[in-house]
Amino acid sequence: MLPNLDKFLLNLKENNFSSETVYNYERDLNTFANFLVKEINIEFDKIDKNSIVLFKKYLSSTSRRTASKELASKQLSDYSINRILSALRSYIRFLIEINYRVPVTADNIKLFKIVRKYNEVPTMDELIQVIEAPNKFEKDPTIALRNRAMLETIFATGIHISELLSLKREDINKSGSICVMIKGKKQRFVYLTPRAIKYISAYLKTRHDDTPFLFIPYRGRNNTDKNKKISTNYLQSKIKRYRELLSINIPISAHSIRHSFATYLAESGANPAAIQILLGHESLETTTRYVHASDRYAEKSHTKYHPLKK
Repeated sequence: MLPNLDKFLLNLKENNFSSETVYNYERDLNTFANFLVKEINIEFDKIDKNSIVLFKKYLSSTSRRTASKELASKQLSDYSINRILSALRSYIRFLIEINYRVPVTADNIKLFKIVRKYNEVPTMDELIQVIEAPNKFEKDPTIALRNRAMLETIFATGIHISELLSLKREDINKSGSICVMIKGKKQRFVYLTPRAIKYISAYLKTRHDDTPFLFIPYRGRNNTDKNKKISTNYLQSKIKRYRELLSINIPISAHSIRHSFATYLAESGANPAAIQILLGHESLETTTRYVHASDRYAEKSHTKYHPLKK
């Protein structure tokens, strides 16, 4: 239904986008293709600005299954809608690059304006409890070591969960720095703490396999495949479970651990430009929100630095 879609997806792969990212682009563009066929019954070459407006309205009223595939459903968030629209914009820009005559331009696709809200950051004590939780709650000592090492690595480096689960043993050098490949064949270095290195080393001592990945699954389908990776859903569900067992009220995920990594670096005085490099953000504006993300730090700064205290 969408012209040159295969070429677009192949171009993403050639530019070193992860298989997960390519899949997300394909899924989002198929959402648009299905809309054209089932909702307004027109071909891609005949769409116009009004078609885009109708698509946005369609997305705003669309329900989707929850991740657990329960019967309950919920509306797409503005973030999810913008992700789909961004995929469509990227696709149209690609068509223009290969000299395909497009019926609308990328500029015709306006994203929703979103008022950013700072996520609440768990306290350091809460973070430590979650990071150490595998040793407390996992019955299998090998799984406890692995899960502890994964959580230590996220907080030590601030990497994305997808980057974490794609790490290979050879990616870590002797000094504890890791070269992470990000979108568009770009690279950045992240750095393990001595504490994280200790737990990774303890975990690797239990390994007697030729699997290249740093963290490997021990259960589930095809877990004996040496190229099999741990799923993001597994780790996210484990973090949620640890938080619940610890009776921590603040939602904690792999992303919020990354968020906390940046926030606590900022609170300790780290330069926002350095945090930008560590997180792999293209824009410093994206990074600087971490400097002000913690209300606790704002209150502490006010108490310490206000010029007219008495």
